[in-house]
Amino acid sequence: QVQLVESGGGLVQAGGSLRLSCAAPASIFRFEAMGWYRQAPGKQRELVATITSGGGTNYADSVKGRFTLSRDNAKNTVYMQMNSLKPEDTAVYYCNVRGAIVSGWRRDYWGQGTQVTVSS
Repeated sequence: QVQLVESGGGLVQAGGSLRLSCAAPASIFRFEAMGWYRQAPGKQRELVATITSGGGTNYADSVKGRFTLSRDNAKNTVYMQMNSLKPEDTAVYYCNVRGAIVSGWRRDYWGQGTQVTVSS
């Protein structure tokens, strides 16, 4: 059973930091991009940041300069360092793998979600 394992969410005061982790199973060894979406109450799920298999990163305008993605290829894990957090960052963050090739099929995968709450 293939799934993404997320961790690192929590409650933090405005201006604080959190580090999210997303680990993919070894069977997902080839994919287009990996990163996070988030969904706040009453809002649509939105893309936050992604890193491609080649190492290039993309960030939503709202988090540029504050969030940073990194990867550990040996562990099949992506990290998102979130600094200078704002109350509007409060959401459930979902790890995502886009365009994975597993058993010859192109597939997307999602994590279970981790809650990030930023108090003012």
